[in-house]
Amino acid sequence: MSLIIRALQRLFSVLDWPLLLLLVVLALVGMATMHSAVGGTDWRFADQMRNFLLAFVAMWAVALLPPGWVKRWAPAIYAVGLALLVAVFFFGVTSKGATRWLDLGVTRIQPSEMMKIGVPLMLAWYLQRQGSGTFRVRDFFVAGILLLVPAAFIIDQPDLGTALLVLASGFCVIYFAGFSFRLLAPVVLVIVVAIGVLVSLEDRICQPDVDWVLLHDYQKYRVCVLLNPGTDPLGKGFHTIQSMIAVGSGGLYGKGYMQGTQSHLDFIPERTTDFIFAVFAEEFGLYGAVALLILYSLVVLRGLTIAVRAPTQFGRLLGGAMSMMFFVYVFVNIGMVSGILPVVGVPLPFMSYGGTALMTLGVVFGLLMGIGAQQAEPD
Repeated sequence: MSLIIRALQRLFSVLDWPLLLLLVVLALVGMATMHSAVGGTDWRFADQMRNFLLAFVAMWAVALLPPGWVKRWAPAIYAVGLALLVAVFFFGVTSKGATRWLDLGVTRIQPSEMMKIGVPLMLAWYLQRQGSGTFRVRDFFVAGILLLVPAAFIIDQPDLGTALLVLASGFCVIYFAGFSFRLLAPVVLVIVVAIGVLVSLEDRICQPDVDWVLLHDYQKYRVCVLLNPGTDPLGKGFHTIQSMIAVGSGGLYGKGYMQGTQSHLDFIPERTTDFIFAVFAEEFGLYGAVALLILYSLVVLRGLTIAVRAPTQFGRLLGGAMSMMFFVYVFVNIGMVSGILPVVGVPLPFMSYGGTALMTLGVVFGLLMGIGAQQAEPD
């Protein structure tokens, strides 16, 4: 009996209850919004419920992993993920103009999803091996290579949304390791100048005969439509225009649950996936949207709290990166739905329909809970 009690104590001791409560509330909000988005309870609603159950099981399983196991296997996870990305480059399956999948015979996999976890794991492993507070320029250079190589393969697929998440999570590891903010100032300045040039010269550089060199034509088109959705109101701009109408028409209080006209009259494209925030904002208004953002903020804050309290440098770096990756998910999705960022196919966490993204998030929060439950050990 005592063995059973100890086993149960071990099972539940790894759970971070404040974080779990926040995630459960998010899941309930997500399921309620999905019910409205599909107009009732259909196969997508049932599938999403199954996806949530699998994600929470994955979270619990990852949280139960021995403390040193994740750190020990980080290089192997990264190497396997990178090898699969190379395999996609040579043997990948193309669908809808993108080569992102690898056919294993019995199933198809998307290795880029694996690298959302594999890259920050590898960077945290590498940087913690260099010691605390003793990083040299060479260390950051090597970390940059470890980050940019898989990101380049993902961009080439092309999958700009996933590449953005990989770059963000990897960069957070490097920054939290001690990368000087002063070195980022020139990069920020270049970005600000580039945005200014895009806005001021939009009429010229968005002409069909202008080649942007570094971007595919469809990526250039997305940016140009972002700058002026009215240039293609029935094509690429339709997504942005309709989602902005839905968000704005919700007003302060919203139109009421399952009363959104834009969503239920099929004006909002992809309303169960990338644009589900438009459904939520139309029905619950500004106050509901702010409440949802507060809920997301509490999740990020709890994740960062776990990272700060981690007993090892590896745990601090990884926990911080996982928390900020979740933040980027939210920021990019709501930004593209609101018309301030281009449409890059990033789902809204715990809201958008889809099993792969939910499973990835389950692993992310499992790692966070494992870090939170970790006892002090030497780096």
